[in-house]
Amino acid sequence: MAAAEPVYSPTTVSETKSKKWLIVPTDNLDKVRCLIKVVEVLLSFVAFILEEVVTNCMSCSPLYFFEFVSCTAFLFTTLLLILLATTLHKRVGISCWPSLDFVYTALMAAFFLIASIVFASDNSGTDLENAAVAFGFLATVAFLVDAGWFVKTRGFPFKKTNQQAASNGGAPVAEAEKLNREQNEAD
Repeated sequence: MAAAEPVYSPTTVSETKSKKWLIVPTDNLDKVRCLIKVVEVLLSFVAFILEEVVTNCMSCSPLYFFEFVSCTAFLFTTLLLILLATTLHKRVGISCWPSLDFVYTALMAAFFLIASIVFASDNSGTDLENAAVAFGFLATVAFLVDAGWFVKTRGFPFKKTNQQAASNGGAPVAEAEKLNREQNEAD
């Protein structure tokens, strides 16, 4: 006797889940920008650690501002890198990742530049402070390169593209077809 076939067969196909957690390149992060973001994280971290090791300060306000900027850059860039390089960005509920990424990167470049200039102009001149300032300027360059690469590869994220370009490169031609309302009135 032949083996009995099951009466009911499965109606759905089980979905095989991908075990891959790092998904670079994605729509929001290509390999080059991922590498630049890793460099930003490392430079921000080194600047933060060097600043934390400073034991004495003549005027502490520049040191504290540099500490705030370097720590913020390290933590938020790490978070942004994790979100954009994994599938977690789909679960957050934000749809404007390119705009958010560009604005964050440009603001961090500006803040790091300001913090590095202020800290360089008002410190004791120790080797640790000078090294922290140097890594602050290197982090600034990394953030500027990231923003520049973003604009080069993806364009400015806030550029309005409502107008359609003519297919032949010339000025758009007005349509000669009558509107439906005019045709109905003629009937």
